[in-house]
Parts: sequence; C-alpha cells; structure tokens
Amino acid sequence: MSRILGMFRDIAIASVLGASLSADIYFFANRIPNFFRRLFAEGAFSQAFVPVMSKVKENKEKEELSDLLNKTAGTLGTIVLIVTLAGMILSPVVTAIFGWGWFEAYLNNKEDAQKFIQASYLLKITFPYLLFITLTALTSAVLNVFGKFLIPAITPCVLNIVLISAAFFVAPHFENPNVVLAYAMVVGGILQLCLQIPFILKLKLFIIPKFSWNHDGVKKIRTLMLPAILGISASQINLIVNTALASFLATGAISYLYYSDRLLEFPIGIFAVAISTVILPALSKINITENKDKYVSTLDWGIRLVIFLGIPSMCGLIALREPVLRVIFMRGAFTADHVLLSSASLVASVSGLVAIMMVRVVVQGFAALEDTKTPVKCSLIAIGANIVFNLILVFPLDYVGLALSTALAAFVNLSLLIFFLYKKKIYSFSLQTLIFIAKIAISGLIMAVFLRLTSPDFSEWVNMSTIKAATYLTLYIVAGTVVFLATATVLRIKIKQLKK
Repeated sequence: MSRILGMFRDIAIASVLGASLSADIYFFANRIPNFFRRLFAEGAFSQAFVPVMSKVKENKEKEELSDLLNKTAGTLGTIVLIVTLAGMILSPVVTAIFGWGWFEAYLNNKEDAQKFIQASYLLKITFPYLLFITLTALTSAVLNVFGKFLIPAITPCVLNIVLISAAFFVAPHFENPNVVLAYAMVVGGILQLCLQIPFILKLKLFIIPKFSWNHDGVKKIRTLMLPAILGISASQINLIVNTALASFLATGAISYLYYSDRLLEFPIGIFAVAISTVILPALSKINITENKDKYVSTLDWGIRLVIFLGIPSMCGLIALREPVLRVIFMRGAFTADHVLLSSASLVASVSGLVAIMMVRVVVQGFAALEDTKTPVKCSLIAIGANIVFNLILVFPLDYVGLALSTALAAFVNLSLLIFFLYKKKIYSFSLQTLIFIAKIAISGLIMAVFLRLTSPDFSEWVNMSTIKAATYLTLYIVAGTVVFLATATVLRIKIKQLKK
C-alpha cells in the first residue's frame, strides 16, 4: 500500500511542480530532513532498540520496561529536538553546505541566488518533520515489540495521503505550491505520530520522556546504533553529494535525479527488500562451522533470485524508459521535454539496479555471521568512490554523470562485499552461478532489443491519451516478460529451481 501510494504521491507532485525551479527547491528541502531521518530513525534505531527492548520485556519487570522506554524517548527526543531547532535556525548554513552551487550564486548575485533564499526558507518549514517522524519510529518499534505490526505498516500511508491531497486540491490554488507541500510534509509527520499514540496507550504504556545518556539500556542502544548508522549513511551520503553537485547545474537537475531515483526504488522495494528479509532468518539459523554448504547454497539462492528478477527489471526500464516516465509523470507541469531529460538520468541510475539489489542480499550474509564491521567498511569505501566518480563525470555528463556515479559506486560496494566473503573462505561465485548470470543477461538483452525495436516513437507516445499509453505500456511489459522467459527457457534456465 505504501509503495503504491508513494507512486501516486510522486505523480501528484510531478503534476503540480514538474521539473521546475520550485521542484528543485522542494526536493532539496525534502531530502535534507529525510537524510537525518534515515540516520536517527527507521532502520538504524529499530535494529538497535528492538532487540534491547525485547530482552527487557521478556526478562525484566514492567517498571524496568517503562524506565527504558521513557529514557530512550527522552534521550533520542532531546537529541533530535536540538538537531531540528539547529536546522531551522541555521537553515541558510545547512543550505550553503548541501547546496553550495546555489550559495555561490547568492554570494555573487547570480540568477540562481533565489534558489538559495527559497531553499533556506523551505528548510525552516520542513525540518520539524524530522522530530515527528523520529518519535513515530520509536512508537512503531514499541508496537512491533508487542507484536502489533498492522498500524506501523499502515502509518507511512498517512504521509502519502496528506501529500497527494495537498498536491491535487490545495497547492494549485497558491502562487508557491512547493511551500504548501512543505507544510503538508510536516502535517503528515504529525498525523503519523497521532495515529500510533492511541495504540501505545492501549498497551498501558505511558511514555514520560526523561533524558538519561548513561542509562544502561540507552548506552547499549547507542552502541548498537553506531555501525547501523554508518552502514545506512553510505547511500544517503551519496544522494546528498549528488544533490550538492547538482546545485551547480541548470534548473531541473535535482528534479530529474529525483524522478529517476523514484523509479529505481520501486523494484528495489518490491524485490530486493523482500528477498533480503526472507534470507536473513534463513541464514541466521545455519551454523556455518557445521553446515557451510547449506549457508553457501542459501546465499547463492538469494543471489540467483535477485539476478533473475533484477536483470529483466533493469533491461525493461532502460528499453521502455520514455514510455514509463510518460505514463507515470507526464501531466500538468511535467512536460514531454521533462520526460526526455529524466529518461537520460534513469538509464544511468538503472544501470546499477542489479548491484544495489545484490548488495541488499549479500549484506545479510554478513549480518547472519554477526559481522557488522565489514559492510560498514565497504560502504565507506563506496562513498569515497562515488565522490571520485562524481568529480570525474559531472562536468562532461552533467546530471547524468551524477546518476552514473551512484551506479558505479554500487558495483564497487558489491565487489568489495563479495571479495571479503571470498577472503574469509565463505562464499564466491561458482561456475554454475556465473553461467546462470550470463544466460539471464543474454535473455534480458534480447528482451530489451525486442522492446526497443517494436515500441512506437516517443512522439507517438506523447500524442496518445494517458489511458491508451498505459494500455500500450502494459502490453509491452507483458510481451517483454514472455520474450524474456522464452529465451531463458531456450537457454535451459530452470525456474523451478529458484523456488527451492
């Protein structure tokens, strides 16, 4: 539900903002608090908090559980409140750091100076979202510990519904629709927290935040959070670096990168997250010293499944890039020119899709061995590689170079992870797996050539109605799938084996 509503949210935002100056500024003001959200909340916090709270819940008295919850909420809340207030007060400084190109234009009184001024203003509005979404992550983690999964799963839908409503029904009536969307983002954050509070109270848990940096439970959570934060920060830092460099480029660069990134995230969220979620408990149950073959075969299964789903997803998106962008985004302020410009960054971004998906699975191989340091080391090297690639590619290739740099950095990350597994004498690609990858790559390439040769010209897609274009696109996706599966069958890929 969240993925589908997220796509509708992006459609709504594209229709009202397009790839304009307002869109660049909104996506910038949206990305900065979300960068900190991913550091303080979501994965890093949950990975640290849930195990600690689960043990206290099972082994301690209810008073100790309440004490841990209160002091975690107080400590985390205080830190994030300080960061939020600092972000609001120092929004021009934050904008200068993450949007240096706009700040330079402001100093030299150039045309892009207004971007710096407006982005600083929008950041003051969006930064409070960080506080509310962090507290929401805390309450979600508590509900999960008590076996309540439905409400935390539904919660992200609330933000999407608020933004969709604001984009379609409110923003068009204002001179600056990006300001309306910025306020809607904060309102969505507040409503997400409000949705969960009654269910926390239903558990008879009354959270009274208390700051306690040296509480035993808080210290343990801090210790567990640090490697998780470093691991999560890799991809986020890459995005921030891309945003900072994009601020030197022409208007629309940040928007083109955003829209292509949204399409990249869809197969990652549907396939890679699902496979990595399934494979972690399966690997964790295996004692590698006693049954290494089972560990290797399980990890190999995950990698093959990612290859089988990832390569056709990548080839399909590359072959049908303009039709996909046309059907999903081309309406309102999002024009045909924006489709073509976004399609260039989509090709570059999607070229790293398989590597990004495989990293998700291979990292779980280390997690099952309780090795959190190696993935962090690989992530940090990948960040450095991304920065180097950015500096080399951004000026000859413009914003497309930034998208390509992220893809190349994903391959660096994956190569390092596989190398360290090989160095530990745990896993390496077998000849059979390499042959499997080659066969899937050939199948994907044949499918992409078929789609590219049979698809109508872009001008025809533009002249179609949205319903007709969506129907045609669906038929081409089905036809491409048939061609891929038929080719794979001819090459003796046995799909049934992937079920094992």
